[in-house]
Amino acid sequence: MTVTRTGPGVRAIEPDWYRRVLGQYPTGVCVVAADEPGTGPCGMVVGSFTSVSLDPPLIAFYPAKSSTSWPRIEAAGAFCVNILGADQEDVCRTFSAKAGNKFENVPFHRTPQTASPIIDGVVAWIDCDIEAVQDAGDHVLVLGRVRELDVHRPGLPLLFFQGGYGRFSPHSLAASDAGGSLTTPLRYVDLIRPLLEDLARDLRCRCLAGARIGEEVIIVASAGYSRDSIDATTPVGQRLPYLPPSGSIFAAWSPADQQEQWLRHAPASSWEQHRAALRLVRERGYSLGLLSPAQREFASALEAMAQAQESASLADLIPQLSYDPPDLTPETLELVRQITVPVFGPDDQVALALTIFGYGTPPDGIPQLINALLAASSAATRRIGG
Repeated sequence: MTVTRTGPGVRAIEPDWYRRVLGQYPTGVCVVAADEPGTGPCGMVVGSFTSVSLDPPLIAFYPAKSSTSWPRIEAAGAFCVNILGADQEDVCRTFSAKAGNKFENVPFHRTPQTASPIIDGVVAWIDCDIEAVQDAGDHVLVLGRVRELDVHRPGLPLLFFQGGYGRFSPHSLAASDAGGSLTTPLRYVDLIRPLLEDLARDLRCRCLAGARIGEEVIIVASAGYSRDSIDATTPVGQRLPYLPPSGSIFAAWSPADQQEQWLRHAPASSWEQHRAALRLVRERGYSLGLLSPAQREFASALEAMAQAQESASLADLIPQLSYDPPDLTPETLELVRQITVPVFGPDDQVALALTIFGYGTPPDGIPQLINALLAASSAATRRIGG
């Protein structure tokens, strides 16, 4: 029996059943660390960390009243939330221990403002002052006012789920739609997501889906990993300027007046070159991005953005990129680093652009990749009613 009544309308929840049901919801694993006056660093594992408010910036966690570490953190008046990486289960177990110097064999450095410990190798950290402490049953609710925060080492977080530790290993990711502008593209992504995942798996590459929203192309979904990088950073949600020569997949099937508007972002001396490229894209049914110094810098800038780091301006780099060569010679095909195809919506306009990169060289070369991507594009178009 999992629930027993103790009075009219009142039920007593059995602890084991409570833990089992709540264990179906995965939680992130963090170490809340502080510098106790006169004693030194201390810390405790929490699975209840949550964001509370943006203005003012507040976070919260819920230590048990029986915790021996929480009084030490409270005495410090400040703390740092260390979001553990998927490979830091050993750190988690160290700080779950009831006694001993938990920092004895754990490398760390200190936050600039409160001098709270930042454990080496964590995914991110949030430095806070204690804002308020409130009663919450057999726990207390601790509100922290954020002073400073940073992404320390982008990667997969450590999770606690159904009584054990693990990691989130996504087949694909889709963007959120907080602003409401991506409702239709994300509905399409839901329909074609299995195609993206199959494509990324079969070609051993990263596959992106992009949607044009006004003067930007937004990456709305991602599947797979580049063969050159297997970290967990993702470009999902990034906004790219809709400038020539990038975005030619959207421009090639746009009405003439919209094509001219796209061209106006480039120097007049290059307009005819871009018009010829758009004709090629329509004839071929795909767009090719070539290896170049600008392409390398552009890829580095995207990676930096995914890691929340400063990067070169994409608007400055895009005009230097090399796309859609007129002649597909063997030498040119060796330079292809990105292939993009259109997915058409019910209005016969390009609803999404599918792009693959980071692939190995298949037995039949780039044409094999192009054919696979074109087949996926046709299937995706059918699925969304195009």
